[in-house]
Amino acid sequence: MKIPLLDLKAQYKPIKQEIDEAVASVVDSQHFILSEEVTALEEEIAAYTGAGHAVGVASGTDALILALRALGVGKKDAVITTPFTFFATAEAISVVGATPVFADIDPETYNIDPDKIEEMLRDTVKAVIPVHLYGQCADMDRIMDISKKYDLKVVEDCAQAIGAAYKGRKAGSFGEAGAFSFFPSKNLGGFGDGGMVVSSDAGLTERVKRLRVHGSQRQYVHTEVGYNSRLDSIQAAVLRVKLKKLDSWLDRRRAIARRYDEALSSPGITTPKTAEGGTHTYHQYTIAAHDRDSLLKYLNDKGISARVYYPVPLHLQPCYKDLGYKEGDFPAAEKASKEVLSLPVYPGLSDENIDHIIQTVRDFHRQGG
Repeated sequence: MKIPLLDLKAQYKPIKQEIDEAVASVVDSQHFILSEEVTALEEEIAAYTGAGHAVGVASGTDALILALRALGVGKKDAVITTPFTFFATAEAISVVGATPVFADIDPETYNIDPDKIEEMLRDTVKAVIPVHLYGQCADMDRIMDISKKYDLKVVEDCAQAIGAAYKGRKAGSFGEAGAFSFFPSKNLGGFGDGGMVVSSDAGLTERVKRLRVHGSQRQYVHTEVGYNSRLDSIQAAVLRVKLKKLDSWLDRRRAIARRYDEALSSPGITTPKTAEGGTHTYHQYTIAAHDRDSLLKYLNDKGISARVYYPVPLHLQPCYKDLGYKEGDFPAAEKASKEVLSLPVYPGLSDENIDHIIQTVRDFHRQGG
């Protein structure tokens, strides 16, 4: 039995007619960039997140870059973030000319530890990027308190966390800006790259809108050097169809996670912890296992596609060697990178397949690894 980590065909099949009609409508209109579809999606995402404003851009990475640029982060500035995330988080900081400063994670949630943020503060730090990893929000009460105390800007990396909530507020609604990704594998994914910047700040929103079209507010007049980072209409049309299904898909992910929690908790496995006040969306269902690499090989050999997110912490990436970090600097992140393993958790995963995954993990431990 082969079970993929994510089955996008299974997601597409029941909504095929709606998707096909939405795409055909864009093709018939011949309006492919920043059309009414994009404007409508921006309004819907702004309402869904509670952020107030939203700007469609070309990718989640661009969403981070444009948000930082719009906040005036650049050369001689430093930005604190987690070393345990996808590379794009730190990459965006580097691209705008700033320096990434890493702070270790909470070993239970894998999100940045607010206490460690305070330890890493220095005069050059201008902003913080908390990453809502695997589908749950970081400790935003503490992070916002720290940001206010030290006058820091907050850009939430929500790439994996659309629909996640913290104490009743959605991811993206806390900081000066939130950055979302619509990469196809995300819980709300398009048919290609796409991203969104959300904000309650109308001025910041207008600057992001300008930056995404070469720094221009009217054709052929450029008030600053910007980017070509526009969400296309086909992606917006697809995402608008999927957005209507998102909450039910998230409910299914949580149901699968509950089954895993009940069946897999054991001395050899640590199941994901949902932080107090948080609502997890399980973009990834990520366990920790001391014998992770052996378990990964066993699952893959049995046809179950499991994966490691992320095996190399950012402070140990070759391109950041000049920052001066070394192994041992962030022990929680380094331990996580050696132990985490993500199991299939997509909404179309059948009960039969869930049972098979559970039994296979149990078989591995019954055999002694």
